[in-house]
Amino acid sequence: MNLATSGENGNAKKFHNFGRNKLGSITLTAKPEYLSDFLLTGLYLSFMARFIDKSILTVPNLLSFYRIFSFPVVLYFALAKNESVYFILLLINLITDVLDGFIARKFNLQSEFGARLDSFADIGMYVLAFVGVVCFKAIEIEPYMISFYLFLLFFVLPEIVSFIKFGSFPSLHLYSSKIGGFLMGGFFFTLFIVGFYPLFYYIMFAVGILSFLEEIICVLVLAELKSNAKGLYWVLKNKKGAYELTL
Repeated sequence: MNLATSGENGNAKKFHNFGRNKLGSITLTAKPEYLSDFLLTGLYLSFMARFIDKSILTVPNLLSFYRIFSFPVVLYFALAKNESVYFILLLINLITDVLDGFIARKFNLQSEFGARLDSFADIGMYVLAFVGVVCFKAIEIEPYMISFYLFLLFFVLPEIVSFIKFGSFPSLHLYSSKIGGFLMGGFFFTLFIVGFYPLFYYIMFAVGILSFLEEIICVLVLAELKSNAKGLYWVLKNKKGAYELTL
């Protein structure tokens, strides 16, 4: 009797776990409603794509538009506490962020519009990442909440300074910002898949703060806002060259 009951419980457990895969701390469940979530997301993105001017539909710009249009969808799944769908969609965003810059450089598709579009899409993606950390990983991040909010403050400061000075958000694409972005993406992925690592967090925090400070200084030094400034060294070098030409 006990053996039969044990066998039935084992079969029930196997049936319950059917379609479930463990990816680190995230359980990916193959539920029909999850498939419908992705289908509705695709239909929404297809609908929004109809409003884009066809003359700017390069592949890098399309990837940036995807991140912008997917913002309310990913935000919804974060606030709805649907960690699996949220994580997958934001992971796709992170991949498109890497791909758009690579494709633009590789095939000479860089443009001022594309650079500004990419920066705007990046802001939304980082906001979604921060929201996800608060919604799903608040317990892990709670002992570091002061430094986390300090990081958020420095994140928005370059945007505020640029908007006050130029009336527009920056798209400087500094090398330090790219390094910081890769570290933030790596920290986010590690946090959701493996768990919280203090050393990784502090490295991301330090590099991120330095990149934000460099961006603020560049904005203050520049006479007019420009894209792809590379870094403070190049900004000062160009400023010195322009000054020498006026002499």
